Amino acid sequence: MSARTVYENAPLGSLIRYADGTPRPPARFKKKLAAWETRNGAGRLVGKEPARDRPNGISPASFTLHEGDFGNGGVVVLTVRRIYSLDSDLRFEIVGRPAIGAVRILQEYGDNAELLHLAQSHEAAERWLTQHRYSNVRLNEVTEDEVGADVVAGRAALPSVRSTVPVNL
Repeated sequence: MSARTVYENAPLGSLIRYADGTPRPPARFKKKLAAWETRNGAGRLVGKEPARDRPNGISPASFTLHEGDFGNGGVVVLTVRRIYSLDSDLRFEIVGRPAIGAVRILQEYGDNAELLHLAQSHEAAERWLTQHRYSNVRLNEVTEDEVGADVVAGRAALPSVRSTVPVNL
């Protein structure tokens, strides 16, 4: 599916796989393999940005995938995120959607929200928030309507959000 289909139909917290359609090179070709891995991988959908008018032109709509955190001893040193515009030539696939009853912890900035963490329950989300101090966050429960939205011929049922709970820290 296209980047536009992911942008329009995948809920935050979904696992997204992307690929360019080329075969994986053998491991002995380290540079070719590294280049291939930048265009073939997977990540969790953590944000969506609408198109914006900027002083020097229009920035297209895009979405952000979180591919991983790297560090040692519980300290994150590097977070890998990739941003894809809707005109990307890559092919995308929704590999998994968040489980019904899972709770998204979203940080709001402007008109957008970024997924900070996907917890298994409301209690787990509250525990996570006590250990990680963020401001301007809200909890958002994953509903059955959202997870059941299947893409058919490039269209999907619109997801509905049953509850959003603002959290003041």
